Amino acid sequence: MIERTALVNELCNHPNLNENLSTARLVEKIIDTNEGILTSTGAIRATTGKYTGRSPNDKFIVKDELSSKLVDWGKVNQPIEEDVFVNLLHKVVAYLKEKDELFRFKGFAGADATYRLPIQIINEFAWHNLFSKQLFIQPNEEEYADLVADFTIISAPTFKAVPEIDKTNSEAFVMISFKHRIILIGGTEYAGEIKKSVFSVMNFLLPQQDILTMHCSANVGPEGDVALFFGLSGTGKTTLSADPYRKLIGDDEHAWSPNGVFNIEGGCYAKCINLSAEKEPQIFNAIRFGTVLENVAVNSETRQADYQDTSLTENTRAAYKIDNIDNIVQPSVAGHPNTIIFLTADASGTLPPISKLSKAQAMYHFLSGYTSKLAGTERGVTDPVSTFSACFGSPFLPLAPAQYAEMLGEKIDQHQANVFLVNTGWTGGSFGVGSRMKLSYTRAMVHAALEGELNNTETTQDDIFGLDIPLHVPGVPDEVLVPRNTWKDKAAYDETAKELAMQFHMNFRKFNHASEEIAQAGPRYRG
Repeated sequence: MIERTALVNELCNHPNLNENLSTARLVEKIIDTNEGILTSTGAIRATTGKYTGRSPNDKFIVKDELSSKLVDWGKVNQPIEEDVFVNLLHKVVAYLKEKDELFRFKGFAGADATYRLPIQIINEFAWHNLFSKQLFIQPNEEEYADLVADFTIISAPTFKAVPEIDKTNSEAFVMISFKHRIILIGGTEYAGEIKKSVFSVMNFLLPQQDILTMHCSANVGPEGDVALFFGLSGTGKTTLSADPYRKLIGDDEHAWSPNGVFNIEGGCYAKCINLSAEKEPQIFNAIRFGTVLENVAVNSETRQADYQDTSLTENTRAAYKIDNIDNIVQPSVAGHPNTIIFLTADASGTLPPISKLSKAQAMYHFLSGYTSKLAGTERGVTDPVSTFSACFGSPFLPLAPAQYAEMLGEKIDQHQANVFLVNTGWTGGSFGVGSRMKLSYTRAMVHAALEGELNNTETTQDDIFGLDIPLHVPGVPDEVLVPRNTWKDKAAYDETAKELAMQFHMNFRKFNHASEEIAQAGPRYRG
């Protein structure tokens, strides 16, 4: 540990270390070094090369005496030996020491001062440092003076690993050492790796304090009613939580403590594909000076962003401070949730656009975490791919999914929260035949759920999935609510729905610890 401290100090003592620069100074640095360009709204646009999304095959957790018995090892949490990590750490530090200048951000992960994690992020790129400044919580002057980082993130995008020597899977790597309290990132310029690796750390540390960490957005209504929106990237967490009639707590990462819900971050990381002022005005207007646009096409003359252009990737992103949203909670903390919404972007087009879940169904669908991976969210994904991601966030969960699920179940019971499954995916047919659910319809359904309008409404039970579907939702045509009614070919719907039901059953076999009540709460069709 002394060796680790000395190595980190070598970087912190770099003769040209730019520490907690103002946004304006960072923007100047970015433009001077051609790391990015200034857009017409004052945002910075940067590109990330071939890595335009997370690279899950290149993420590792160091296996040592601290992590070995706690981490849920497997394809998601790939182990790497401590000596491999330490050797690579030495190489990266030596590499960064030779750079003309480095950048450091010091701040916090966690808006609740009782549970926050002091962090420092040492960046090779100025734009990555601006990204970090937007997404994490900045200390005030007094906090800054006393801040001692409990976790260090070192990001060296231009350092390329040699797999044969460094025992990585490619030139890129994201390594987390809970023992050394370091996240080591290299070989990829995609800034999202910084954000998600810190989330993974919080998903390890906080549950050990009986605090549930969640891959969800959250907002609060005028009466103090709190809503959570769970879902993987591309399902609508950011869009649906940015509601002009409710105050935003956060768009992606939260924790549920004995005091209530708090945001883990201090900013938002919104998908920009097809963004418009008409459909998503809060997000559109948040993109201004200080915002970092990732891989967004920009007109070379006018410097206007083209959010419809997918030539670089479909995973275009905007990182901005939560303060850029007008209607927010400050600080980003609130009470206990009244409504929980599970979001899925079902590319099969067979799940209902909204359904009310029993407690057992809520546990089943939380553990299942079904969605369709959308193009661009991960490297190599070009068309929607059906996937099951436990707790709607498996890539970021170091512990076994059951630990998070049990904590959620206890909190649903304790606070009597209503749970809904909302499909923001396809209707009228599968991907390629049907169309994406209209955002206006989804907003109307979510609004009805939050206002309690669906608690006692007439429902029908789906024969294949066993879900209770409301027959009437204000602002939504009745025929949209039952997916089979939207398909011209009813036989094709039945076949596709049954196929998805079997995928649910196949996936749930790995949760052999689940109670019989939860196991039976899945699709009614069993082949």
